[in-house]
Amino acid sequence: MCGFAGFIDRQSPADRRTAVAREMADALRHRGPDDEGVWSCDQGGVALAFRRLSILDLSPAGHQPMASACGRYRLVFNGEIYNAEDLRLELGPRGWRGHSDTEVLLAALAEWGTDATLARLDGMFAFALWDLGERRLTLARDRFGEKPLYWGHANRVLLFGSELKALACHPAFDPALDGDALGAYLRWGWIPQPHSPYRAINALPPGTRLVIEDDGTQNLAPYWSARTAAERAAPFQGGFDEAVDEMERRLAASVARRLRADVPVAVFLSGGIDSSLLAGFAAERTPHLKSFTIAFGAEGCDESAHAGVIAAHLGLDHTALEVGEAEALALIPDLPGMLDAPLGDPAALPLALLARLAAKDVTVALSGDGADELFGGYGTHVGVAARWPGLSGVPGRFALAALLGTLPMEAIDRAAVALSDAVGRRRRSHPGLRLGKLTRDLAAPAPAALLGNLRSLWRGGPPRVAGAKPFPTRFDDPFTLADAASEAMLTDALTYLPDDLCVKTDRVTMWASLEARLPFLDHTLAEFAWSLPVGYKLDQTTGKRVLRALLARRLPGADRPKQGLEVPVGRWIKGSLKDWAGDLLSPARLARQGLLDPAPVAMAWEEHQSGRKDWSGELWTALMLQAWLDKTAVIACGDRIDAIRP
Repeated sequence: MCGFAGFIDRQSPADRRTAVAREMADALRHRGPDDEGVWSCDQGGVALAFRRLSILDLSPAGHQPMASACGRYRLVFNGEIYNAEDLRLELGPRGWRGHSDTEVLLAALAEWGTDATLARLDGMFAFALWDLGERRLTLARDRFGEKPLYWGHANRVLLFGSELKALACHPAFDPALDGDALGAYLRWGWIPQPHSPYRAINALPPGTRLVIEDDGTQNLAPYWSARTAAERAAPFQGGFDEAVDEMERRLAASVARRLRADVPVAVFLSGGIDSSLLAGFAAERTPHLKSFTIAFGAEGCDESAHAGVIAAHLGLDHTALEVGEAEALALIPDLPGMLDAPLGDPAALPLALLARLAAKDVTVALSGDGADELFGGYGTHVGVAARWPGLSGVPGRFALAALLGTLPMEAIDRAAVALSDAVGRRRRSHPGLRLGKLTRDLAAPAPAALLGNLRSLWRGGPPRVAGAKPFPTRFDDPFTLADAASEAMLTDALTYLPDDLCVKTDRVTMWASLEARLPFLDHTLAEFAWSLPVGYKLDQTTGKRVLRALLARRLPGADRPKQGLEVPVGRWIKGSLKDWAGDLLSPARLARQGLLDPAPVAMAWEEHQSGRKDWSGELWTALMLQAWLDKTAVIACGDRIDAIRP
């Protein structure tokens, strides 16, 4: 919907605060091209800035920063409150100025307080609330992290905002990199929240609120936890058909709430289970519903034909765009700035092209993100379920893992490579790397850790980041769920979903000034998913059983194997992108910068170029880091990166 930024700086004069806040908001223009606003207050030294993408109440009554009716509060808010009308009725008559959900949210905060309001909200949101009476700042974020919110201290100034690029506009911003976070990024392809690429800046975790008092006291606390909700979910008592009935009721209601807007709403349609279900429910409520799909036109990369069949069956106003390689490649240099931080998910590229296409006709689009994490849609969920019983049953596995860990894995690999080269045989595997993988899997204390291994990039470990050390992530958390597959799904809901998918979807769609809404992330729908027996979600080979059954009921014959939109980055790195990628990843450049260890990157590059092994995921992740560094101001003293601090 929008973007906001702000800061607390008691040293700067009012006119300077206003000017800086406006500059921060200008960096978010893509998030809100329709309106802007700045408010500054000498009491407390606070400044709030806003950019608006008008979706509900297009009139000036939705302008932000918004003052409460009592005059005590100022609010900047990004997102949508889907149950705003229910809350309006609960609040009662009070001389409403318009019908925006922002006004309802502000009235609720003033009437009920932050914690009671957050407990009532159904939506995707991030907001900053300033209390003039107490000189208190409250920051809060939605349950799954659909909408972003960063905050941190820099030179006695508190900064906060929707994107890092806005915070970087403040003169006090500290660009020192967080080497630990970048090390984790290279392993998984995303930065684990609450970290950011900068040491001084944090991402506010999903389902969390932060209160900062006038004396600087901070109170950071969750108001909702996906882990707690999953672990405490009361088991569903009905049979499978009853679960399908309940799924239908809940998903239909979630889609209906997310269709509310004063602008056109469309659906991203891949032709898969999730988007087909959303399109079907939305089409029942929206005449002439628009749908969009995209294809690269390369083998294994085209979903448009099946999406077209679904669209025709539902009577959608469908647009399919086949993107040529040149058009796709032309957008790649924009990805680092678009994504705002390193993100190694190649699917950001087709999503950006799709968002740009849809934004020509609509302002809101429904997307199927979240279904895989809640209902077992990934092969890794089946893999964890299949492998964990055998691994956990190995006698003395931790001692065995420790023993295997003493072996010279890299030396074994080098010897195997040399032998293969000597006899002229193609190398299809790395015995040292495979043995190292087995060692890590045997040492996994829980299914979540095994999933972390399966999701890890860089067989044998990622390139070392200067000054980085490992830090605990949510892959290390012990759970109290009944089975390995459920632990894997919950782990993805706590990691991959907020740290990769929600980041990608928000940044890429808002870059095109388009709002994406995610019906599967209704928190009551998620709690229902966690209540289901694992057998209602997974069988031995596939997942999403309950969704497949619902699709068969509503669109017979529409189910098909999970495909996903594959981006041919491996082929591009060997072809059209070779010069660009080779320059960013050259050993000489990496050595000059002093951030990444050049040796693993060089090995992956050589093997990928020769066709000996596919390192496309790893190389793309490294490229997105290097390209992001190239777009930021952290490089000084020639090419060397000197903004990393211990």
